[in-house]
Amino acid sequence: MLVAEDDPKQAELVRRYLERENHRVVVVHDGRAAIDEARRRTPDLVVLDVMMPKVDGLDVCRVLRAESDVPILLLTARTTEDDVLLGLDLGADDYVTKPYSPRQLVARIRALLRRVRRMRESGEQPLRVGELVVDPQRHEVTMGGVLLDCTPAEFRMLAVLAAEPGRAFTRAQLLSQAFGTDRYITERTVDVHVMNLRRKLEPDPRRPTYLLTVYGIGYKLRDADGPAA
Repeated sequence: MLVAEDDPKQAELVRRYLERENHRVVVVHDGRAAIDEARRRTPDLVVLDVMMPKVDGLDVCRVLRAESDVPILLLTARTTEDDVLLGLDLGADDYVTKPYSPRQLVARIRALLRRVRRMRESGEQPLRVGELVVDPQRHEVTMGGVLLDCTPAEFRMLAVLAAEPGRAFTRAQLLSQAFGTDRYITERTVDVHVMNLRRKLEPDPRRPTYLLTVYGIGYKLRDADGPAA
């Protein structure tokens, strides 16, 4: 596991708590080192402080997400919704706002790793909806044979929708099935992931024909045999 935190005392505290959970932890103190270590070690998860020297955490998140689907948890002192949504928009899977307790952070990391492992280790067959294929074993999404670059969070949400094409899910249902009962993730998170998925799935994201809004309810994935929106 990689921890990128520019405060040495805070980084050491996080390292100790994670090692108590039997994680092997590498600590770095700037964004450039975070990118280098992530490329060198391929960690199971990256804990990434937003405010770091050389390269800030959001830029690190952007680089890592372009190269891999490693789970990323942001540590941020920026508590406004727009700041949090920007991190999710760049591909982060979860976030913790400062100040936080180390026990809270470890619990969030444990929950995130559990969700990722459950998805990757599932024995489900690929989910096919028209030209869209969601493959849980390979952790891949293709549209018309073209591989799409989806974050782990986007993948989980798309898998929920593709398992029941045509069904309208509320935001709360998508949160529950894709992210579990994590009370820190809000329904606004669903809208961000849907927006990002439409950019990847739709010929024209402004006029979606696959991932549809069901007004007053939430979202659904259009059944391959159903009419286009």
